[in-house]
Amino acid sequence: MLDMNSLIKKAEILIEALPYIQRLSGKTVVIKYGGNAMINDELKDSVMEDITLLKFIGLNPVVVHGGGPDISSALKTYGIESKFINGLRVTDDETIKVAQMVLIGKTNKEIVAGINCKGGKAVGISGIDGSLLECEKLYTEVDGEKADIGHVGEVVKVNDELIKLLTSDEYIPVVAPIGTDKNGDSYNINADTVASVLACALKAEKLMLLTDIDGVKDANGDIIFEINAEQIRKLINDGVINGGMIPKVLGCVSAINAGVERVHIIDGRIPHCILLEIFTDKGIGTMITK
Repeated sequence: MLDMNSLIKKAEILIEALPYIQRLSGKTVVIKYGGNAMINDELKDSVMEDITLLKFIGLNPVVVHGGGPDISSALKTYGIESKFINGLRVTDDETIKVAQMVLIGKTNKEIVAGINCKGGKAVGISGIDGSLLECEKLYTEVDGEKADIGHVGEVVKVNDELIKLLTSDEYIPVVAPIGTDKNGDSYNINADTVASVLACALKAEKLMLLTDIDGVKDANGDIIFEINAEQIRKLINDGVINGGMIPKVLGCVSAINAGVERVHIIDGRIPHCILLEIFTDKGIGTMITK
């Protein structure tokens, strides 16, 4: 027997999404895919479905992925110790070889295969392809002193022609966060940073960061559903935002300042979190605006 109320509810959900679909049609959405959503099979499946659906209804999704756990696992297999300074992986000559092999050869292709299985047409690339991400060596600071953390890169130039060529057709670019400097040396780049600089270069309508947290929280531990750049800086200065969240939110602020309309930090542990954030009135997580 048909449950008419259930059917009507489904229709209402589609109608709620309609104005968002109309407004975002033809627009670019950059999605940083990471955290538990890359590990849990059910969550992986829902993310692949969300990304594929975005393309089919007229948006242009661009996916940037991390892969820290995969890199750490591979390094352990090769007997190489994982070291971090200020949340950044110390990447010596051996580590960059493993990181490049894992991110481009394993993680990237698994995501591409996942999207393709849902009916999408994903193409896996890295920042090396088409000189997409040109880098310089990134240094960090320890006790006021400049610290060398190896093959960790800072993006100085984005050549986005390849991405635009793919998104203008039926394809969904999936980008591994490895770039090169002017000498052709490879560098590991923070995936949140890559997502941010690509969103800026592509003048994306939205930048979405899938994380393992509910969103940005205030001093009382409550989720902040909407916040601006000035408020973020205050939370950093007050020590409320700290550790690995600092480069994440600063990347968001940079994207907003460069013209990205909306940046969302969302909980990737929620099935279909991308669709819930983009196509519902309430949304989930934290939205960062000017």
